[in-house]
Amino acid sequence: MKLLPTIKKSIIAFALLPALLYAGIPPTLQSDASQRMTRDIMDRAYITPKRIVTKYAGCKNNLIKDEHYLLERGNGQSEMNRKKCCIMTSTETEKASLLLDFGSELHGGLKLVAGSSSRREPSLVRIRFGESVGEANSTTSNSEWKVGFSTDDHAKRDIVMEIPRDGMIEIGNTGFRFVRLDLLQNNATISLKEISAILRYRDIPYLGSFECNDQRLNKIWITGAYTVHLNMQEFLWDGIKRDRVVWLGDMHPELMAVSRVFGYNEVIPNSLDLACKQFPLPNWMNGMSAYSLWYLINQYEWYHQTGDIDFLKKHSDYISGLIHLINGKVDDAGNETLAPARFLDWPSSGNKAGVEAGYRALIVWAMQDAHQLSLKLGNTSDAQLCLDIINRMKKKILPHNNLKQAASLMAIAGLMDPQQACDEVVSVGGGKGFSTFYGYYMLEALAKAGEYEKAIDIINTFWGAMLDLGATTFWEDFNLDWIPNAAPIDEPVPAGKKDIHGDFGAYCYPGFRHSLCHGWSSGPTTWLSDHVLGIKIVDVEHKQISIEPHLGKLEWAKGTYPTPWGLIEVSHEKKADGKITTKVKLPKGVKQI
Repeated sequence: MKLLPTIKKSIIAFALLPALLYAGIPPTLQSDASQRMTRDIMDRAYITPKRIVTKYAGCKNNLIKDEHYLLERGNGQSEMNRKKCCIMTSTETEKASLLLDFGSELHGGLKLVAGSSSRREPSLVRIRFGESVGEANSTTSNSEWKVGFSTDDHAKRDIVMEIPRDGMIEIGNTGFRFVRLDLLQNNATISLKEISAILRYRDIPYLGSFECNDQRLNKIWITGAYTVHLNMQEFLWDGIKRDRVVWLGDMHPELMAVSRVFGYNEVIPNSLDLACKQFPLPNWMNGMSAYSLWYLINQYEWYHQTGDIDFLKKHSDYISGLIHLINGKVDDAGNETLAPARFLDWPSSGNKAGVEAGYRALIVWAMQDAHQLSLKLGNTSDAQLCLDIINRMKKKILPHNNLKQAASLMAIAGLMDPQQACDEVVSVGGGKGFSTFYGYYMLEALAKAGEYEKAIDIINTFWGAMLDLGATTFWEDFNLDWIPNAAPIDEPVPAGKKDIHGDFGAYCYPGFRHSLCHGWSSGPTTWLSDHVLGIKIVDVEHKQISIEPHLGKLEWAKGTYPTPWGLIEVSHEKKADGKITTKVKLPKGVKQI
């Protein structure tokens, strides 16, 4: 019997299926690999130190030799000799120490390649990872959080361990830029052929871009993009040092930046899936009612950017259940009992009246987005329920109490005239009172009021100040009031100066516990793409976009913007009469309206 070609091909494919499933896996592991093996989705790279910040080589300066070899790019292979090695020595009274700078904030660990030692036994060392020089030099306190001390809460950054006499060892998994290495034993000598940072990251292209005649803004845009990129681990984390968790509120500014820089990335839907699994209804996301509201806003924004209706349908039951949960906690007079605890962001927490007003605005914003989601899902009854909730909430609009966070949310939700919100509180003092998380919504309120130039100035002042202080990623918390007499993060703090990392911070992040790579601080990246380049997806289903640039004092701006249909390319130039000429390149089938 002669088999038909299609059947023959099917039989061959079936026979080859096991080999295809286990391609690249060592044969000895293939039998049960599917039950025990999980592939690492992250990529790795090794990075040589950029410079030696400080060293302690003893009073005679003889405990460290040839440290310059550590700045040379290596091959990761031990050679069991002391050729081209850094030699570190300890005595009865003095112990060698090195502090290395890898040039940029990284996520990963450390690789040591040894070149022999004076001991047959392993040598005891202390390794301290730091996002700043101060943190790498700091003392660890895990019993309580306090200014001037670091912690090991979510990632071990202060490690005492033995390293082998020869060969290689990898250490740690955290966010860092600086590493301090100390010998701990008396009368010991070690030789180090290489010290490399292990960068653990997603190898993905930066599809979006931004460039203008203001180099400071260019650096801010790419720094925000890089901040989010580092937090795109297996899931979308809030920070790479801590908390290393999917927080649904923190996720919104990150999601916005991811979609403008990288376009579609599975880290977003995977993180939303995880959140629903971790916090099934009637639980609040992350144990916080505000973060369940952010879940709805996140879902709307992701659909608006990607048009992924299948993913939206996957979450339809959760979205509907959450709408009904919220509905049951808002009465006819507009009083709500979602949860006793109110939260916007940490810097706003002292202004209870303002937080209450902002929280109510967040409910309205979330219900507006949930209304649109319900319509997309064909659930007209839920869509109407969202409108009912909004109407009840509007019966009780509270004053912002001079809280920028509250006024911004009220402007976004349509509960307050944006110009009034900006004139009364958001614009007052410029970057004073801005925060790294809610700063994005303050910028959005300024845009709604047409105050683009003020917003650009604040971006330069507030986020730019972090760059001036040595930042290579944006921080969990920052306040312009910290700047006077503060030293940057990339040098030892001189006598009489404040440590910008260790001497400030409050709430849950005092001192060195404070994260210097936090995704919620990436707002300017999104804002510059949306408002200066002026690119927005209007209708993802019908491939409609708009381009409305706002250059302020800028002379020109250009960049790219990823969409489900390809890259949008724009360039804007301001002429002598103030008018802007624009060149646009659109993907096939995309309409500009």
